[in-house]
Amino acid sequence: MNEPLRLTKDRDFKQHLAWSPDGKKFLFTRLHAGRMGIWTMNADGGDLKPLLEKQPAPHFDGCWSPDSKKIIFVFDILQGTDGKLQINTANVDGANNQMLIHNKAFEESPRWSPDGKQLAFVSTRDGNQEIYRAGADGKQVTRLTRDLAADNNPSWSPDARQIVFCSGRFGNQEICIMNADGGQVRRLTQTKCLNCWPAFSPDGKRIAFTSNRDGNYEIYVMNADGSAPQNLTRHWSQDNFATWSPDGKRIAWVSNRAGGYDVFVRDLA
Repeated sequence: MNEPLRLTKDRDFKQHLAWSPDGKKFLFTRLHAGRMGIWTMNADGGDLKPLLEKQPAPHFDGCWSPDSKKIIFVFDILQGTDGKLQINTANVDGANNQMLIHNKAFEESPRWSPDGKQLAFVSTRDGNQEIYRAGADGKQVTRLTRDLAADNNPSWSPDARQIVFCSGRFGNQEICIMNADGGQVRRLTQTKCLNCWPAFSPDGKRIAFTSNRDGNYEIYVMNADGSAPQNLTRHWSQDNFATWSPDGKRIAWVSNRAGGYDVFVRDLA
């Protein structure tokens, strides 16, 4: 197995790692100097910088637009002790930060479709966490899942015809897949453990995800039909938030194997 390359060495808490479609940068949530915000850095680990440097309100869980020029993310409008999670968009330099989806519920996990025409996101607008779809302008919202258990962590297939997600409807967190209109929900993982944060490979043939089926959080890769799951990381540490390089030849993730939470990357060959 190829040894992973450590890209960051600051040990700050990190999550929600995303590789840009043009392959040049990473996007992730970072807790730094007491503030939670979105940061970007070059694919080689250089030029680490905050997206909204002067914004005191927490913002996190970002996703790149297909052309790598904009970002969609969760913005926490602090209201008392509860806050309000809404979905915002901004340019990659932090300019033009504005609310995209108008609602009073908790809105999370926004994901642009690969063709840039749609958004998938999680909302509590109908009571519990469900997955919804909207146009790229945040309008024409459609509910996709309908279950008493929480559904979250949506990720589009490269052809925008399917959405893979995490669901608690089986008593634990399992990876499921459905058509982009919410139809034909199928279960992909069959465990009694936690399985979450799925991400399609660029060719649509595989899905990377996090699971603790071997005792701690590890990065797994399985075929798109759920078959042949493989433990990619095999380490005692906590490994999470896998993201594919645009060419599908590498995977990056967040790990605490070096004492903090840093970004690691490895070749798949």
